[in-house]
Amino acid sequence: MIAPEYVRTMAAYNAWQNDSLYAVVGTLSDSDRRRDRGAFFGSIHATLNHLLWGDQIWMSRFAGTPPPRAGTIPDSPSQVEDWEALMRERKAFDGVISEWADGISTEWLGGDLTWHSQAAGRELSAPRALLVAHMFNHGTHHRGQVHAMLTQAGARPDDTDLMLLSTRT
Repeated sequence: MIAPEYVRTMAAYNAWQNDSLYAVVGTLSDSDRRRDRGAFFGSIHATLNHLLWGDQIWMSRFAGTPPPRAGTIPDSPSQVEDWEALMRERKAFDGVISEWADGISTEWLGGDLTWHSQAAGRELSAPRALLVAHMFNHGTHHRGQVHAMLTQAGARPDDTDLMLLSTRT
């Protein structure tokens, strides 16, 4: 399904897009970041928290990193209340993902993962390759929501096209 190079490319894309969005979000006031804009998690701040939470929960399953502080999806939007702390944690965790991606193997991707899903309320199993693709797709989905909320707020986020990753200067 996917190869190690895909994982490394998506880890780089993930970090690039998070850096880009956080730079623009950082220009907003705290009240603008926390304003309910009608997205699934409400605000920009809450959506970015959930995105970090999602990466942390999947990496805890893939690589044995510590699970997120918030124990459940409903708690994820308030996992990190302080904006500066959220920025630092995001940046650091993007490094964790990139380091993990650098060591990924075809053999590992070819296996299955079994975990207990609180969302489903039961044990699930699925191919690791599918779950890795899901983690990166989840991030792209929620960054798209943040991008739309920033546009609504009058900010101008950078381009998000994956093909532009290789042309960054």
